Amino acid sequence: MSKIIVTQTKSKIKCPETQKRTLESLGLRRLGQAVEHDATPAILGMVKKVKHLVSVETK
Repeated sequence: MSKIIVTQTKSKIKCPETQKRTLESLGLRRLGQAVEHDATPAILGMVKKVKHLVSVETK
């Protein structure tokens, strides 16, 4: 399974509550924080939902 690194690049202020919860479930709690995940369909779906707030790199 390939890995991805997800970094929060924009603030979650004024975002809908569902997007805030998605960021928290990805493990992103502050701006500039990066986390590593397996590239599963569930994780990729969450990243797609908040793609305007994060940047993604493949590892």
